[in-house]
Amino acid sequence: MPQEHGPRVPRVPRAILVSTWLISFAMWSPMFCVPPMEHVLKEAFHLSHAQASLLYIAPIIMLAALAVPGGLLADRIGAKKAAGIGAIVMALGTVLRGTATDASGLLAFTFIYGAGMGLSFPNIPKLVSAWFPRKQAGVATGLFTSGLLTGIALAVAITVPFILPLTGTFQGVFFIWSIPPILAAILWWALVREPSPQSTGVRPSGQGSTGTSTPFHRLLCHKRLWLAAGLLWLHNFFFYTWSGWAPTLMMLKGATPELAGVIASVTIWVGIPTSFLAPQLAYRMGLRKPFLWIPGIILALAAWGVIGAGITVSWFLMALVGVAVVTRFVTVLALPVEMMSGENVGRASGLILSLGYTGGIVGSQIGGRILDVTGSLDNALLVLVAVSAAAVFVALGLPETGPKAKKPIPGVD
Repeated sequence: MPQEHGPRVPRVPRAILVSTWLISFAMWSPMFCVPPMEHVLKEAFHLSHAQASLLYIAPIIMLAALAVPGGLLADRIGAKKAAGIGAIVMALGTVLRGTATDASGLLAFTFIYGAGMGLSFPNIPKLVSAWFPRKQAGVATGLFTSGLLTGIALAVAITVPFILPLTGTFQGVFFIWSIPPILAAILWWALVREPSPQSTGVRPSGQGSTGTSTPFHRLLCHKRLWLAAGLLWLHNFFFYTWSGWAPTLMMLKGATPELAGVIASVTIWVGIPTSFLAPQLAYRMGLRKPFLWIPGIILALAAWGVIGAGITVSWFLMALVGVAVVTRFVTVLALPVEMMSGENVGRASGLILSLGYTGGIVGSQIGGRILDVTGSLDNALLVLVAVSAAAVFVALGLPETGPKAKKPIPGVD
């Protein structure tokens, strides 16, 4: 059994770490090249802001629809195979996006790409639960979250200033951003192996587990899973509204499209070190709940403050949001691993992700419709203030899953 004296990651094949990081990068970078190009796609296809936001959020629709089936598939055939199938579908969809000549075709190909995300993303926590001790789940989650964040930050920051001028067309941009998913799919099947309790030395099926998976209908009765899903719903409502419309918000404040993308990417660049530091701090403190409810307060204040802020202050607010949103995200993402036994992690993660990511769909669409009607994002930001306040109360209702919890979590495993 690996020693757990600190947040040091136990011996894990480097291929697992590299492949997991790369597939996380490849999942999200093709999606986040869309917000900086929103004005280009809007003009090319004569779209409203709400319609353009659908091209951005379509992968999240598929993630929400397929997260539970993806988790069930992993429980049946293994997380490596399920995520690998998703990686192939994801690569295919991103390549096809580069061939689109109209909005309906681009949307259809984006749905294919999103289907691959729906099969792959829910199964990363499943692999984490097998390769890492439960107490280090947050630290391990931070490792692959850094890949996700790096992909988002690069896509937001360099798509308009560098890739679009290089290719000359939005189709060319989509082709460029199809390269990471292709490489990720190849390396995943070539390097990753299905974990087994015997080969990894990790707990057979979770501390306190019976070794038998819980029937899915019984998982649905766990109040804490619904609270975790609700918190992720509110989190994604905020994140996908903020990140999807941040470049437009900066342009409304007077920034050029190139500068707007760079300012918006600060949220994610700051989040990359946060994805490592926040789980380690939580590990040392032995507590998780403060990392769930405190970010809600910070995000409410940031959404309120950015309404009247100029471009200079917006740099700081983007950074503040990055710290808060990533701290909460990595903590929420580790909850299925910390609350559930190993054989139930895939389905629990799928349930939480499926429900939670519908928040991103709703938030992005609300932001687009408000912008279409009012020509401003101020009312959308006020909605984010209310959403952040609600997230604080939901987070306070969750159990403490850290080592310093006063008593074990009953009725979850």
